[in-house]
Amino acid sequence: MTDTPAAPVGTPASGDDTHLRILSTTDLAGIDISLSDVVATVEGAYRTLHAGQSDNPRKLTVKPRDGHSVSYAMLGRDGSRNVVAVKTSYKHGLDKGRAEQHYYTALTLYDDVTGLPVAMMDCSRIGSLRTPAVSALIARECAAPGARSALVIGTGTQGRLALPFLLTTLPDLDRLMVFGTHAEGIEAVREQLHAHFPDREVEVVADVRSAAAEADVIVATAGAHTPAAVETDWLRPGALSILVGHGLAPSTLHQADRVIATSEAQMNVTGTDMADADGKLPAVEAEFPAVLAGVFAGRRSDTERIFAYNSGLVVTDIALGHRFAELAIAQGLGTEVPLWQ
Repeated sequence: MTDTPAAPVGTPASGDDTHLRILSTTDLAGIDISLSDVVATVEGAYRTLHAGQSDNPRKLTVKPRDGHSVSYAMLGRDGSRNVVAVKTSYKHGLDKGRAEQHYYTALTLYDDVTGLPVAMMDCSRIGSLRTPAVSALIARECAAPGARSALVIGTGTQGRLALPFLLTTLPDLDRLMVFGTHAEGIEAVREQLHAHFPDREVEVVADVRSAAAEADVIVATAGAHTPAAVETDWLRPGALSILVGHGLAPSTLHQADRVIATSEAQMNVTGTDMADADGKLPAVEAEFPAVLAGVFAGRRSDTERIFAYNSGLVVTDIALGHRFAELAIAQGLGTEVPLWQ
């Protein structure tokens, strides 16, 4: 993909208060955006949040007792873009295999200067880009100096772009490993890596323990049914473990030398599967926006083992969603729906 020049903040998307622009999966799939653009957009959202210019309340969660589905609702405001948004997420079939699951997520944006709606969009591509971009930023700030190897656990939506984003922020990585249980997912990881870095290759590993022992950075993105569960005593000194989905055992959190989270409040909502026998999670030493802002160092020594929890913040969805809306409007994409007539 080629670099896309940034559009000016405030590009209007809807011209009145009776219509809403709908950006479909197909509309968003056709937008060309570079990995570096995504990283810069996400980083800007974090910095604005830390500066106190944005609002990111804790997400609301609804889950039935049998755990077959989970729903989230997230409201936020991006102070640099003057955009308010609501994101919803619903996943059904958590007790089933990937092919039998249903997942829907949407983002609705409003311009807080004009008071007009910006757009409503499928948020799946936003999430598939935002989350690995955050992991890559965490790796840039928290990986040990001279980190050269990375292991990605999982080959689903979040795992497929993890390596290209890591190479965007850590270009000196020279050993790229992936563990997965789905052949089509492993092939998708290869395809995404070659699309962005044609000269790089990925090593498919079967022994997670051996691979984890050799990795400077581990990004766990797998689904709940993964057989992978990396323990803290498998890790080399100085290893950085980033949890996005599943693939890390609770010991990597409870026995870490340092715990960092994108949001401690959200970790306490969505990270309960990492709780100890008493149902408790350890305290977070630093939240990542403060690390990016330089308030806390990414790491204190070359040998400490760091656990980072990447739960995602809605302000990053808002910033990236608005970026996509800007690009979509410039290309005349989307459908105007007379929703309020």
